[in-house]
Amino acid sequence: MKVGYARVSTVDQSLALQLDALRQAGCDHIFEDQGISGLAVSRPALNRALCSLQPGDTLVTWKLDRLGRSLAHLISLIADLERRGIAFQSLSEAIDTSTAGGRLIFHVMGALAEFERTPISERTKAGIAAARVRGTVVGRPAKLSADEVRAAYALFASGRNRLNELADRYEVSTMTLSRAFCRLS
Repeated sequence: MKVGYARVSTVDQSLALQLDALRQAGCDHIFEDQGISGLAVSRPALNRALCSLQPGDTLVTWKLDRLGRSLAHLISLIADLERRGIAFQSLSEAIDTSTAGGRLIFHVMGALAEFERTPISERTKAGIAAARVRGTVVGRPAKLSADEVRAAYALFASGRNRLNELADRYEVSTMTLSRAFCRLS
């Protein structure tokens, strides 16, 4: 069975072009997400489509970008489908993982994505190290100053206040306060 999936990002956009293409491709059932960004983690119709698929079925989209949030997400989805014995077909890119050529194209895309992740991580780490050398503070600003942490710790150590009382007083979570205490040395 062929199961189609169509998505548009805004309610002003039309699904008509995608739906026509999916019907012409012979989809038995089509799931539609309208007004949902491709970056959205939860897409209800996509979730229903993925749950409805059985081994031997094919998930069909009009274009790759209708399915995945990113190349890494797309590769993860397709790998999951492959493990479940489900093929994937993208009409615009002429990718069909039920064929050897389609699987090759998809694996090459996966290799390129993996290759790109490593240099991105290395550049990020190098940028952070360079910023620290220049004296730039990296990360979120501290919720409490060093003086506030020492004062709160003194009250806690004296036994006059419980951790949750101090957290309320300083308007932070107990976990934030505990971590700040651990950094005192």
